[in-house]
Amino acid sequence: MDANTYLGPDYDVVVAGGGPVGLMLACELALGGAHVVVVERLTSVDPTIKAGSLNTPTVEAFYRRGLLPALAGEQRRTMDEFAAFARQRRPEGAPAGAPAGVMRKPAGHFAGIMLSTDQVDPADPAFADLGPAAAVSLVSQQQVERILGEHAARLGVELRRGVELTGFEEDAEGVTVHTRGPADVAIRAGWLVGCDGGRSTVRKLAGIAFPGTDPQITAHQAMVEMTGAEALSPGWNWTDTGTYVHGPVPGRILTVEFDRPSADRESPVTAEELQESLRRVSGVDVTITEVRSATRFTDNARQASTYRKGRVLLAGDAAHVHSPFGGQGLNLGIGDAMNLGWKLASVVGGRVPEELLDSYTAERHPIGAWVLDWTRAQVALMRPTPHTRALRGVVAELAGTVDGTTSIVKRLSGVWQRYDLPGDHPLVGRSAPDLELADGSRLADHLHSGRALLLDLADDPRLRERARRYGDRVVVLTAACPDRPELAGLLVRPDGFTAWAADRPGDDAAGAPALGATLARWLGAPAAPVPGPQH
Repeated sequence: MDANTYLGPDYDVVVAGGGPVGLMLACELALGGAHVVVVERLTSVDPTIKAGSLNTPTVEAFYRRGLLPALAGEQRRTMDEFAAFARQRRPEGAPAGAPAGVMRKPAGHFAGIMLSTDQVDPADPAFADLGPAAAVSLVSQQQVERILGEHAARLGVELRRGVELTGFEEDAEGVTVHTRGPADVAIRAGWLVGCDGGRSTVRKLAGIAFPGTDPQITAHQAMVEMTGAEALSPGWNWTDTGTYVHGPVPGRILTVEFDRPSADRESPVTAEELQESLRRVSGVDVTITEVRSATRFTDNARQASTYRKGRVLLAGDAAHVHSPFGGQGLNLGIGDAMNLGWKLASVVGGRVPEELLDSYTAERHPIGAWVLDWTRAQVALMRPTPHTRALRGVVAELAGTVDGTTSIVKRLSGVWQRYDLPGDHPLVGRSAPDLELADGSRLADHLHSGRALLLDLADDPRLRERARRYGDRVVVLTAACPDRPELAGLLVRPDGFTAWAADRPGDDAAGAPALGATLARWLGAPAAPVPGPQH
């Protein structure tokens, strides 16, 4: 089969990159009715050590698709690994409990300054109505990718492993994607989304600018077998030559050196390279005997000038790169996928005009820019200089207060995120509260289909009639919420963000007419009214 052979049937969307972001996007497209194919260069899940935690918006995304139990199961396995590391570090004969230097209740860190859940104000409104999603966070990127792979298979998403995008041509009707794999083929589709990482071929060929700041550090992260580890201090440690981390699972190490960026980003990381870096930074004569997984990284921080150019879009690391401190990268990419998936599926289905896709860059680009600055600030605070040590001491003191910890944790957890959407209600633009309804269900239980949800809490036929004009594009649910009696109703977009909300008593200006305008904005022109009740 030659490079000019076309596979049929044609696809609505080609997703380049089958990591967590590409898989999540493909699943959202499939839920929206799009015919999608994912091409992935790797033949299996990448075992390289990467992100190890999820923020609240990411967990909410999985929860709203019925995948929270799978995440919770993986978290239990992760906690078992943490416990094993704690046992290794406990002095012989010492009572059970956390060893010195390991906090009992970590809430994350900022530049290695550990934060405790004991210092988080639980009454802060940002943490209200999070529901079961708030209990899950410690899940690795590989675990996430396996869960999404299974989800994609159930939805009938076609995943072609061992297939690499090599080029594409765009025209007024679609995109022709050229690939290299077991058979070099060209795939015809309406749209192409690059989820192909920081060195994105899609972004480069599309000619999308990627401005930012150049790298200044060299860092290594690995899972290893080693001798002499008992002399390493657990947790984050600062020395005159850099920063190192030991734990929180057996064999995990991280080193950061600030003298120069790595000149070699291509060759495999060797045991010798890791050992030399760890010895330089820690001053401990460790010997690394086996490397199970390793990566090197820098603080290169860049962001695409736009996430869409014609029929080509970007998501995940293809749209933004930064250092992994704080674990924001995977979470940022999943947020991109959730925001883009339903919009692109609606365009593909002819339900909304292409202009809806402009809201993707408008909503996600500011959050990406914030993450880049958040990671830059952490690198600045980690430098091994007297001035930086003094500043870190001041920041650590502030972070040790309830107000300081709460402020940082809100940002780490992602609960601060809000889109600039029309409407004055405080819930508009925010992730929808996971309301507990009178029948025992929660709001997230009604979002599994990937459709919009009108939650009528005032038994108002005017609201239901507006929504029913959209047929199966929106689920209409009349319910009661004893814990929030002031709410009259919510319109939740497919990505879980609140597009419209109103309080009681029903103010008509914020009620049915405003709901109708919001429905039209996000779901397009209404269909014929649907008679009869909906549940």
